[in-house]
Amino acid sequence: MRIPRLIIHERLRQLGWPGIAGGALLLVTLGQGAAVLLPGERFLTDVEQQLANAEAYQARIAQGSEAAPLVPQRQLEDFRSSLPAQPQATDAIDRIYALAALERITLSRGEYSLGSDPKTRLARYSIVLPIRGNYPQVRRFLHALLTQLPALVLEDIDLQRKRISDTELTGRIRMTLYLSRS
Repeated sequence: MRIPRLIIHERLRQLGWPGIAGGALLLVTLGQGAAVLLPGERFLTDVEQQLANAEAYQARIAQGSEAAPLVPQRQLEDFRSSLPAQPQATDAIDRIYALAALERITLSRGEYSLGSDPKTRLARYSIVLPIRGNYPQVRRFLHALLTQLPALVLEDIDLQRKRISDTELTGRIRMTLYLSRS
């Protein structure tokens, strides 16, 4: 059913400017309400879903089917307990030399210095080792070091070759072994 334009024009004339302005304001209000309320409703639905997930997680923790999250202080204590104790530093250094021997890498006499940090209650054993071997050997050695000694931090590697045709590299490795002070 089509309404003739003349009838629409007559009805608008009967309303006058105040009626037309009121109708326009009504349309703007409906549009803004839809633009604001619909996203707000979606947000409320998402928050309710998150709340339901959190309540279910809390129920699983209470039942014992899921472990409670660690608090930061407990995480720090677990980290400290996983580090080797200060008297075990020689074992770690022996392990470094054993890994080098497996890869047939020559480690010359290095520089060692022990320091401690009173804030973290950790001991730092700084190690600088001259190294000599080919690139694949050095790479495998460093990978084994970081895999088998997780308390070891590789700080600097300086590798050189005397001539471009040489396969053997010489250089130095600077690392820090973190230890717990028991």
